[in-house]
Amino acid sequence: MSSGLADNVRKFRRAAGLSQERLAHESGLSVGVVRKLEQGGDARVETLHALARVLGVTTSALFATEAPQPVVGDEANRRYLVELRKALMPPIGLAAPLTDPGEASDLSLLQREIADGDALYQADRYGSVAKRLPWLLRSTEASVAVTEGEKRQHAEIVRAHALLLAGKYLTQVRQYDMAYYALAEGIRLAREAGQTLTTATGVVGMCWLLLRQDRFDESEHLAAVTAAAMEPRISSASPGHLAVWGELWLRVASSTVRNNRPQEAREARRMAGTAASALGKQFCAFGQNWGNFGPVTTELKVVEDLSIADDARGVLRRADDGLLSSKAIGAYGEPGVNSWGRHRLDVAKAHVTLGSHEDALGELKQLRRSSGQWLKHQPMARYVMSDLLKTRKRTLTEEMREMASHLGIKD
Repeated sequence: MSSGLADNVRKFRRAAGLSQERLAHESGLSVGVVRKLEQGGDARVETLHALARVLGVTTSALFATEAPQPVVGDEANRRYLVELRKALMPPIGLAAPLTDPGEASDLSLLQREIADGDALYQADRYGSVAKRLPWLLRSTEASVAVTEGEKRQHAEIVRAHALLLAGKYLTQVRQYDMAYYALAEGIRLAREAGQTLTTATGVVGMCWLLLRQDRFDESEHLAAVTAAAMEPRISSASPGHLAVWGELWLRVASSTVRNNRPQEAREARRMAGTAASALGKQFCAFGQNWGNFGPVTTELKVVEDLSIADDARGVLRRADDGLLSSKAIGAYGEPGVNSWGRHRLDVAKAHVTLGSHEDALGELKQLRRSSGQWLKHQPMARYVMSDLLKTRKRTLTEEMREMASHLGIKD
């Protein structure tokens, strides 16, 4: 059965004058993968990246609108998120929302609770964040409703911070519709309150969500437009301003490199590097920027580009050198836990590509020890482990079976 994706791959392949065998060879794929795609099969986005590079088109040019596959096995998540969904998106009728309102709380207390929630998120304690968010969302909403004047604006800013925390958590656990609602509301409130940094912080999160949904063009455009609107005077800008501006350029770079536009990605990485150099060290302040940004973070993303380009040797050459050496990290500050985890997944992927199975498993084991819950939510971890299982010729070790079970890999 044909599909829009199949038609697009076939159309661009023929326009490039390539046979299926030649396209497979130049993209580093098996001819079976290309044939499967042209016969209506599906593939990872990473596979489409590889094809797009050879075909000379953007990755998004290969995408096509199709009827979605049935969602299977999400029943537990629906139950787990009932309270958070009720607090974030209550039912709306002819009158007021049909739900119990929260109770207003002291705004300083709420701000501290939100900061604590972000710290729990950074510490990989997702269950604690999920339990905290319904109360935070209800209390901040009630606080906005009962305050007036300047205090109301303060309440709206606190409410925006709670929504951005919810959007961050929900994006991480891949509940994208809920995440979009939380981020959009947080951005709206911050913008109406005239809080440029908080608004831009929300935009960084929105661009991450768009990237997660493979909406590369939209993520790039939103990040670039926002970065242009808030370009800082480097010599006098606050650390928060520099950090969020740099994060926006990282989103531009991540979007363009995935969309097979390497020249634009390099320029965006250069702009992010300018912000990181001006900061001189890692910076993280919830509400002023999205995550942990600085010289180390920008270097992690350069290595990520090498991984996306399937340059496994390049990844390993730079993985623990220069700005990523222990000495440099000690001087500039540690990157965010999630950014570091993604980097080590890039390293694990490189080891699998080069046939170093034990080294790849070692990276996954270390991530399981340090960020076990985060690791479970990473498709890339499953891809790495699945590739390891497929290419290993000897019997699986007990450690390999345990890791596959942890990641939910059944075959």
